Amino acid sequence: MSAAELQAVEPTLIGSVGTPGRAWVSPWGDVVRSGDSATLRWFVAAEDRWHVPASEAAVRQRRIDGTPVVETRVRVPEGDAIERVWSVPDAGGLTVIEVENASALPFAVAFAGTRVLTDRPPADVPIRGIDLPEGAIVLPVAHRASVRVAIPHDPDRFSTWALPTLVPAMAVVRGWETVVHRASRLVLPDAGLGDAVTAARSDLLLAGPVEAGDDPVGFLLDVAELGRLGDDADAWMPEIVEPIASIARSDDAEVDLALRACERLAITAGDNRAQADIGAIRRRRDRDGRSVPASGTATTSSFSDLQRGESVGRFVAEVERRIADEGRLLPLGIPRRWLGSNFEVHGVPTGPRSTIGFAVRWHGERPAVLWEQHGDTQRLTAPAVDPDWSSDATSGEALWAAPPQPKRIGVSIDLGDR
Repeated sequence: MSAAELQAVEPTLIGSVGTPGRAWVSPWGDVVRSGDSATLRWFVAAEDRWHVPASEAAVRQRRIDGTPVVETRVRVPEGDAIERVWSVPDAGGLTVIEVENASALPFAVAFAGTRVLTDRPPADVPIRGIDLPEGAIVLPVAHRASVRVAIPHDPDRFSTWALPTLVPAMAVVRGWETVVHRASRLVLPDAGLGDAVTAARSDLLLAGPVEAGDDPVGFLLDVAELGRLGDDADAWMPEIVEPIASIARSDDAEVDLALRACERLAITAGDNRAQADIGAIRRRRDRDGRSVPASGTATTSSFSDLQRGESVGRFVAEVERRIADEGRLLPLGIPRRWLGSNFEVHGVPTGPRSTIGFAVRWHGERPAVLWEQHGDTQRLTAPAVDPDWSSDATSGEALWAAPPQPKRIGVSIDLGDR
């Protein structure tokens, strides 16, 4: 499969922040290095037959905790063959492919399509039952063991094709979580939503913002999110001038969201003049009646709804403003599926120089909120949860009113005289 064909099946982008090398992982675990025409394919020789993941029905794939560490499982007798793919910056950048034998029987794994570094010599005895592409290597994998290979982003660095010692996949997962949680951390009853935010931010760090000319609001939200993730805020300041000018008089409700995000970016960059200019635009929009509360706009409900090439910053901003819209906590209320479940958030913006962290714990049918503000103190309210509650305190706790319980649907059946 060519790189162009791979793009058509919605692959997952992986890479390392700070190194240029990128790679794509197909839904069945084949790998293409960005800029390369060759695809690394994998095959599993189990007790029953050769398994070709590209044509197997029992293939499952996920991003581990939403990070760019991709796990693909293929069913084999008495268990799974588990492939994990991730990138590390070592030696100019490596895309690492690990296959674990999570079954009760030994098998062999074959790799073909491009040359790889290996952590052990390949088998020199061919395995029957499949015509592997020329240049394929075969590695035996014992019960509950694993093997690793890697695609070097800079092959000229290697005089031998022995794989160096590398950090394991879960260490890379933890590293990505540390990076994305610089902006905010969401521990929600809907775990998939928290993973979706991690996935979105990871993709933004690897692929960069959308084009300003195509989507100026999305570009501004992407750039502001990059600033929150630790990217060089000062370097982005010249890039936001023209997009802000192009949207300043728009009636689009998302404009206010983008301007708020860019004001925070200017503060991070220490650009007082830009912050004052953006603040002046926001005040002028308020006077002209162009400002619209952000919580009243349409939102993207899940990361799966986000199409390739759309703004990641917009998606993350929409998720966060359902949690805190300036000083209004949970402005759309507590989602029904969250009722009775504890959750907590950290570092959600409430103003240009302020964030909040809060946790909800349940006392019977009533939610108790514990909060702590950082930066400028905001007046906190929760009109969609408990309209009578408000606080100016930097930190505290309160017992909110019990939310309305979902109505039970009763069914009445008239049995007559039977």
